[in-house]
Amino acid sequence: MFILGISAYYHDSAACIVYNDEIIAAAHEERFSRKKQDAGFPHNAVKYCLNEAGLNISDITAVVYYEKPFLKFERLLESYYHFAPFGLVSFIKSIPVWIREKLFIKDELYSQLKKIGPFDKKNLKLYFSEHHLSHAASAYYPSGFGSAAILTLDGMGEWASASIAHGKEGNIKIIKELHYPNSLGLLYSAFTYFLGFVVNSGEYKLMGLAPYGIDKSSQTEEYKKIIRNKIVNIRPDGSIKLEMKYFDFATGLKMIKTKKWEKLFGIQKRLPSDPILQEHCNLALAIQQITEEIVMNMATEAKNLTGEKNLCLAGGVALNCVANSVILKSNLFKKIFIQPAAGDAGGAVGAALAFAYMNQKIQFSVSGNDRMKGAFLGPEFSNNDILKTLRKYNADYTFFDNNNELFEYTAGQIAAGKVIGWFRGRMEYGPRALGNRSIIADARNSEMQKKLNLKIKFREGFRPFAPSVLSEDSKEYFDIDVSSPYMLYTAPVSNSIRNKLPENYNELELMTKLYTQRSEIPAITHCDFSARLQTVHQETNPDYHSLIAKFKELTGTGIIVNTSFNVRGEPIVCNPDDAFRCFMRTEMDILIMQNYVLLKENQHFDPKHFKEQFKPD
Repeated sequence: MFILGISAYYHDSAACIVYNDEIIAAAHEERFSRKKQDAGFPHNAVKYCLNEAGLNISDITAVVYYEKPFLKFERLLESYYHFAPFGLVSFIKSIPVWIREKLFIKDELYSQLKKIGPFDKKNLKLYFSEHHLSHAASAYYPSGFGSAAILTLDGMGEWASASIAHGKEGNIKIIKELHYPNSLGLLYSAFTYFLGFVVNSGEYKLMGLAPYGIDKSSQTEEYKKIIRNKIVNIRPDGSIKLEMKYFDFATGLKMIKTKKWEKLFGIQKRLPSDPILQEHCNLALAIQQITEEIVMNMATEAKNLTGEKNLCLAGGVALNCVANSVILKSNLFKKIFIQPAAGDAGGAVGAALAFAYMNQKIQFSVSGNDRMKGAFLGPEFSNNDILKTLRKYNADYTFFDNNNELFEYTAGQIAAGKVIGWFRGRMEYGPRALGNRSIIADARNSEMQKKLNLKIKFREGFRPFAPSVLSEDSKEYFDIDVSSPYMLYTAPVSNSIRNKLPENYNELELMTKLYTQRSEIPAITHCDFSARLQTVHQETNPDYHSLIAKFKELTGTGIIVNTSFNVRGEPIVCNPDDAFRCFMRTEMDILIMQNYVLLKENQHFDPKHFKEQFKPD
């Protein structure tokens, strides 16, 4: 039985193919369309998944959409009714779109599937999962746990914005829900907006900015007090109630009522071009700490309601690796599994798996192992595929027919301070590059963070970078007792490799703080001595593990910098053409695609040509 799971029409559209209960392929539409967070129907992702499975659309047993649009439409109408007469402008803009494109989603989905290939509508059945059930299934079924508490948190689904469920013997029972407009995801996004970042993509930036705030400073504490007393009512069971007079998302076209926020916090809404001041850092820290408190309350409630020793996490808020680490450090649960594609893209996997187990009664078995296959579920390209691209651009290259020699060469170049585009194997599913579509460099290099941010990624200088560390060496560098294969935890850098900070550190400007060398691996050590680490395992990514092992043989350090292979404003690269163009647009030194090695200095093209054609957003 082949099941096609689809998420679409909000953000991060994606598709996956499940064979009985095995995930064969999964991918984001943005990687193919090159539109960041593409919300359209995932034609390209569906075609890829079918091709990977060796199928035509007519071979599919069932298509499962990740949410129920009629319930969402009901919520939309009731919200406008509740807040009337406010929201007329928003109503006039959104309702025609719903009626035209989303309300009759079944016909729309069949119409889009017809563009992929012919099928008999009688044989291709279309089903709909609930949004938070899809999230829950995406975490529980791949986790390998027989039973677990399941916590899902995001902006909103149909009605639910968070849910607690119990997964047991292959069944999922929703126990408790938090309903719109009360939403931790929307609360966090509101602060993302107020601090000058883009909603639904800038939340990572807010999380990265928070550690530059001064913990327990009078301003930070005052901000937290305002948030608690004015913005959100936090209850011990994890539920929250937003004070809607400060928000505009329910009836307007913006997240917040800006003037009220400016009066409340005593600062102006930051524009994207504005400098980042200490007050912005302190506010980011305040909402991050409030978020951690709420998440911990919800996790405790999940424990109390289920009595389980295992926890599964999904939903966009589950990408907040700092909050995840608070749960981890609490020892509330013995084991935790977090879906690597925790946002809406992961709903495609969850919808397909929920249908397989709960509708088709596929035999449930406890594997004890992560069944996401390291999240390496996207397309891969052979050396022959890559050669075609190199010929297209008349690129200069060297071919290594021996992998061991290639890894030795690459390790030497990293140690020499080179920045390398690393393109190998199947593309990652989820927002993180995990060693197959990555930009890699030396974590020991004190200039590397600045170089990567400003000359490679073209992004804000304060943004931290993640380390890839050999799983067997992780405890040598970080205070962590579990694996972190998907970059979904942060961990403190070990005291043994830290440097002492200047006594006046808290008084320093942001950029001065940023470039203070805090450890022996400065390129990945954040300003609070934390790092969002990826543990690299031989069994899930042998090539990447071998590369880092070669680097350790050469330098004595089993850790490198890993950031996604893209520039600001574009998705992670998917195919060799994407990789070559990204390489030429930046100041990367070397591009390695499978066994082909390209040196920037040997290319015939002027990099400016590529910058003009493919200018970052």
